[in-house]
Amino acid sequence: MSTSFHLRGLALALVLAGATGCSSPKTAIYEHENFDDSGTFSRNYPVSDIAACEAARRALLSQGYIITSSDPKLVSGNKSFQQTGETHLQISFNVVCAEDGSGEHHATMFANALQDRYALKKVNNSASLGVGVLGSVSMPIGSTDDSMVKVASETVTSPKFYDRYFSLVDVFLPQEVKAAEHIPEAPKADLGVPEPKPAPAVDKVEAPKEVPPVPVAPAVSEPLAPPVEAMPITPQTPAEVPTTPVLPAPTEVIPPLPATGE
Repeated sequence: MSTSFHLRGLALALVLAGATGCSSPKTAIYEHENFDDSGTFSRNYPVSDIAACEAARRALLSQGYIITSSDPKLVSGNKSFQQTGETHLQISFNVVCAEDGSGEHHATMFANALQDRYALKKVNNSASLGVGVLGSVSMPIGSTDDSMVKVASETVTSPKFYDRYFSLVDVFLPQEVKAAEHIPEAPKADLGVPEPKPAPAVDKVEAPKEVPPVPVAPAVSEPLAPPVEAMPITPQTPAEVPTTPVLPAPTEVIPPLPATGE
């Protein structure tokens, strides 16, 4: 009897311990925010705040972002990515430039990116059919509407992502500033800037080889043959035409004709 009592007590203690462990509150997500200056989201530049934001705007434009703000000290842009046929991703980039108190032409750039994920959602629209006796009856006839619905939204916290962006901003700083501050020229290929297309290969056309001139023998003058004399033209005599014979004069005396009325 005592053994079974102890086993029941042990089982009850284990159940209570499990219930206590399940009911303990979880650590809230905001408890992970330490608000330490890790330098992930900000950089200092030896230019004014307007010049820094102009370089930030050009860096986003070079990567295909659509700029949605016109404030000289605030840059906002977004870019869409179609991952699959039913998922969609959009990154919204926000940059704020503020004057740094350490110098006249020094500014701090703050950048953060927001990642929104969308999924395709299908909604079946059913139509209502009114019947006089039964009333309104809902029947599964109609159309299906497809729409993209936001399913997640998260701030990008990857340090490498922001390092690549701030390195691209260095490329678009004024040349005199980079020369004065000894900022090295970063290769554009590593920053995502498309490389110039190679020139199309052109087949080399060989120059025609010079052909030595063929020696031509000098022309020798030859005597000209005399022209062939034309045959003399002999006039053709017309054929003899028969003429009328001439009669001889009469030899006998012709008597006069008798006078009329004798």
